[in-house]
Amino acid sequence: MSIRFDVVEIPIPQGTNVIVGQAHFIKTVEDLYEVLVTSVPGAKFGLAFCEASGKRLIRHEGNDEELRNLAIEACRRIAAGHVFVIYLRNAWPINVLNAVKNVQEVVRIFAATANPLKVVVAEVEPERRGVMGVVDGHSPLGVETEADREERKKFLREVTRYKL
Repeated sequence: MSIRFDVVEIPIPQGTNVIVGQAHFIKTVEDLYEVLVTSVPGAKFGLAFCEASGKRLIRHEGNDEELRNLAIEACRRIAAGHVFVIYLRNAWPINVLNAVKNVQEVVRIFAATANPLKVVVAEVEPERRGVMGVVDGHSPLGVETEADREERKKFLREVTRYKL
């Protein structure tokens, strides 16, 4: 048996975050939709899920057509069974991630980011692909200073109401 690796770039428009994960059942689409629509009032999102058996369709939902289309296209490019992609705007992944992880069909989260994202996919035979991992953002350039720490704490207070 041979294995071929593919690196799939996931476009992330300015002001948008993406969550890439794996689940195990067609009901995932409805359950993720419910979690996202009820977690953050005013959040915009699109989600898509690669069905791994049966009709093997890319199932999709959302309340924003642009984000739904981005999720569909990302799933089309990843093309691995049971993978889902959520594009999110007017909310942060931290606002929805625990709820997404608690959906009973969700097996794992590969990434939740607004950084440049690449998904590493392995193909073991035609029409059989799986996500091996992700490349999220860039390598570090150094260690934070005291000023950087203060900037981080200020940012966290602004976006999450988290107090340090």
